[in-house]
Amino acid sequence: MSRYLRGCSNCIQQFESYYPFCPYCGQKAGNQLTLNVLFNNTISNYFSVDARFFKSFIPLMVKPGYLPKQFITGRRLMYLHPAQMYLFISIIFFFLFSFVSREKVEDIDSAIKKDIEQSHVLRDSIKKSSRNVTAIQYPIKSGFNNKDQLIMTDQQQKEVQELVEKVEKNSSNPIFNIAINEMEIDSMITAGASDEELYRKMGMKADDGYFTKRMYKQILKFFKTKSGESILQAFLDSIPLAMFILLPIFALILKLFYFNKGRFVHHLVFTFYFFAFLFSVFSLLVIANLIWKDFPGWIITLTMFSTFFYLFFGVKRLYGQGYILSFIKSSAISFFFLSMVLPFALLIMGLMAFMFY
Repeated sequence: MSRYLRGCSNCIQQFESYYPFCPYCGQKAGNQLTLNVLFNNTISNYFSVDARFFKSFIPLMVKPGYLPKQFITGRRLMYLHPAQMYLFISIIFFFLFSFVSREKVEDIDSAIKKDIEQSHVLRDSIKKSSRNVTAIQYPIKSGFNNKDQLIMTDQQQKEVQELVEKVEKNSSNPIFNIAINEMEIDSMITAGASDEELYRKMGMKADDGYFTKRMYKQILKFFKTKSGESILQAFLDSIPLAMFILLPIFALILKLFYFNKGRFVHHLVFTFYFFAFLFSVFSLLVIANLIWKDFPGWIITLTMFSTFFYLFFGVKRLYGQGYILSFIKSSAISFFFLSMVLPFALLIMGLMAFMFY
């Protein structure tokens, strides 16, 4: 009986024609490129939800540290890949979060515009009062210097003296000058002044560095739009990137506390699954908030505490140390990450949002 061989278009190897898949690389035999193949491969490679996801999701939520331990020991086909699990769940979270963030962005933008309008009223009052500082100070000082001729009690004289000091302090306060300059900039914007003229008025110099010029540019952009919407939206848009950057940092912290408990990649596997758990919890909170507008705050607080205990039991199971030592290390990891790493990341995100919105 003669054999018929076919060639794999992917690895160029010859194999028996009755094989539905190439035994060398696994590609389907005679797989013609169609729209179905194109999009099916894309979805299956990046957003696939097969039986492995459902086998992985329940242990992820109820058995801390189980999935990373299984993956590290070599059982890698039964459960979803940690990076794929993280990617899929994070996409779901940010999709749900977009519904909440859109409403919050609009509310904050309205509040900022309201505050700006109130500040304009206040600056008008300050400008008027600053023009009359001399007229106010002179009669008060004159009367106070001749206080013997005035019929005032000691308490009244003390109040007049405090008023004089307050007026003098306000008249020399640089904040008032900044407020007046801001009004002048607003007036120049209304009059159609060029950006170069506005930059000079704001104090920008030709020899200023890139960072300083960029700062002036963003301040002027805020003056023109009078809106914080794009700044906040830029901040929210930077969260996925920031979270992805925090992944190796968290894994590095684990490596420092468990230096002899595996290579860096082992700690990174745990981090992927742990962050996937965090995004799962946050997704559930967002869904509950969308359904239940008056969502109880104590449930959110309790859920936040549950993430710490998840970390505690996770490191206990994966690294195999005692309860007391695991509790101490998980507490130190949480404190270090929340008090140092996360605030620094938020600062960088805020700066990036302001500089590049």
